[in-house]
Amino acid sequence: MQAPTATMSDLLAQAAIGVLKLFMCVYDIVTFIPYYALCRPDKKFKESKRTKAKSVTGDPGGPYRATDNPGDLTTSLFEDCETLDDLFLRAVQSYGPRDCLGTRELLNEEDEMQPNGKSFKKVIMGNYNWITFEEVYTKATNFGSGLLGIGQKPRKNCLIFAETKAEWMIAAQACIKYNFPGPDAILHGVNQSEVTHVITSTSLLPKFKEIIKDMPLVTHLIYIGDGKTPSFSDFPQHIKLLSMTEVEQIGAMPDNIKTPVTKPKKEDIAVIMYTSGSTGVPKGVLISHSNLMCGMSGQCQKIVGLGTDDVYVGYLPLAHVLELSAANGTKIGYSSPLTLTDQVIMDRLYKGVWDKVNDSGPLGKALFKFAYDYKMKKIEAGYSTPILNKIIYKKIRAILGGEIRMMLSGGAPLSDTTLRFMNICFCCPVLQGYGLTETCGAGTITEVSDLSLGRVGAPLFCNEFRLRDWPEDKPYPRGEILVGGGNVTMGYYKMEEKTKEDFIDIDGMRYFCTGDIGMFEEDGCLRIIDRKKDLVKLQTGEYVALGQVESILTMSPLVDQICVYGDSRHSYTVAMIVVNHKHLKSLAEELTMTEDNVVELCKNSQIVKEVLKRVAKHGVDAKLDKFCIPQKIHLCADMWMPDSGLVTDSFKLKRKSLDEHFKTVIANMYK
Repeated sequence: MQAPTATMSDLLAQAAIGVLKLFMCVYDIVTFIPYYALCRPDKKFKESKRTKAKSVTGDPGGPYRATDNPGDLTTSLFEDCETLDDLFLRAVQSYGPRDCLGTRELLNEEDEMQPNGKSFKKVIMGNYNWITFEEVYTKATNFGSGLLGIGQKPRKNCLIFAETKAEWMIAAQACIKYNFPGPDAILHGVNQSEVTHVITSTSLLPKFKEIIKDMPLVTHLIYIGDGKTPSFSDFPQHIKLLSMTEVEQIGAMPDNIKTPVTKPKKEDIAVIMYTSGSTGVPKGVLISHSNLMCGMSGQCQKIVGLGTDDVYVGYLPLAHVLELSAANGTKIGYSSPLTLTDQVIMDRLYKGVWDKVNDSGPLGKALFKFAYDYKMKKIEAGYSTPILNKIIYKKIRAILGGEIRMMLSGGAPLSDTTLRFMNICFCCPVLQGYGLTETCGAGTITEVSDLSLGRVGAPLFCNEFRLRDWPEDKPYPRGEILVGGGNVTMGYYKMEEKTKEDFIDIDGMRYFCTGDIGMFEEDGCLRIIDRKKDLVKLQTGEYVALGQVESILTMSPLVDQICVYGDSRHSYTVAMIVVNHKHLKSLAEELTMTEDNVVELCKNSQIVKEVLKRVAKHGVDAKLDKFCIPQKIHLCADMWMPDSGLVTDSFKLKRKSLDEHFKTVIANMYK
């Protein structure tokens, strides 16, 4: 069979790259000495490899603490602040006229028809409109006073159920100031926490229409306006509907604003944060003021240079600890996973950039690959590439505004490929953190100077870690990760048995048992091995780490989302895959198919067979064991969104829900 002939554009690309390689070789030789003196890679490697944490007792199981922690575990960023109310008041006094919360202007909203026949809401956004710390304080004060005026009682739960937006933070600050603990959930949370007042948004009011009859104690629905007038029909007459603005106006009345405030104490509950329920019924995590103050102090102390010059992009749902960074004068600009970028998470951003590169023609593709490989070698050698950053990566940085100085990833550990890609293309450090709702989101974080991959850093100054026995212990001790410190929360609301199971005391320290398996490496940094509940033993005896397999296979161009399933009665895994529409259509063209409807393509046996073949090859290329790679797949056309109940608000898989939803599909794949 004759090999395909290179096109003229391919030959030109090869020639251009050859000339560029020769030029860069000469450039490296000429600039080696001054550049070495400027970058000092030897110092970078020394800083990267220094011991960042160690076992206090010398026991491999811990407890591990940060080595640069000056003394006891920290409990607050400021000595004079014990509660979140103290913290925000201090911020207002320090940064009053500065911008605090920003919301992008909605220019247009239109329905865009998808290939599967469904309609997708497309929004066109404008610039940010900002309100100051003083304005936020006034709004929160008036809103809290207004809640008192319409019957909300101090130390009685008040529910907030709304999208990530500035008004959520204002409502939260009002509840904090007036000591209304705030559960975040819907039907389960409303009834379990016995709330009478619910704060939601106009767009979410229809959800309450469907279930308000099952919430016998609710008397008030306060909605956050978005320029639209909601329909009040179908709501029972005993339910009082008020806008957030109306409640603020009630609170601003002279008689109400003078109402004495029941200030919170540090041991009071600030939030009942309902977990995503990825493995079962949502659990209400009881978080006190002191828990949050402790967790926030640990985070802020390790984020280098955090202050008034920074803007934090608030787009993940209810990122309650990181958004408290406003205490340092940091602005928060609210966005969403869909308006921040078309790619919801970093892995998809990675694939989105490569799609554009692959569409740029042979020369553009070759130039980018050369620049990418060149910069990767320089980063791994301890150097920076300021010229390439300005010439090649400026346009890519512009995808996220061009001003990003640091990224933080707090979900599942990023793949090495994705993390290095973000380093290279966005010209900034990407810090990986590890924490849970039960630890106020705090736990560990990598340092800017750390050149390694695949780890989540050393413990924060606010907590310590232990490893509980696990069968494997090579090359470093491994075990279930236990997090101890003042950021470990008080337990689960009305779930005493589950609290006793997951929270324990060791030597006078309160610990949360995470269920994650990890190991501390030589320099004291934590590596997450897997989650106990994600480990599946196949019929042949091999263990499959489902999360790890999914993380690797998600990087296949054909895959947008994937859930791998394993059964101990069988010798192989199967998978449900949400396909990438663009690449699926390209595959159909390759196979000379005329069908372009994604739903129909997902049912086509030839397409399914070819997708399986290519996903499997991707797994082999990534050095996955053969028994880990799914042998049968089911293709889905629609994204799994939080509203479906199949993923959490941060797009983590809800395995139990997915297993139940695809119960028949899974059974058929195992026939």
